[in-house]
Amino acid sequence: MDDEFGSGYSRVLASSLALTPVGGRTAAEALAAGVEPRTVWLAVCDLQDVPPERRLGRDRKPPQK
Repeated sequence: MDDEFGSGYSRVLASSLALTPVGGRTAAEALAAGVEPRTVWLAVCDLQDVPPERRLGRDRKPPQK
């Protein structure tokens, strides 16, 4: 969520946005209840209109060995 919304706003969303697909819980509550992170993330994306091409997050280079 930090990559998409920034660290501050992602914390606000995680603790206050009610997600209907996960029983009306917030992202934080859903994760604490054992809901799969991908399910929670996709629910946030749907409510916040995150386009499909940004739902996988930023590309990151693999760590150097």
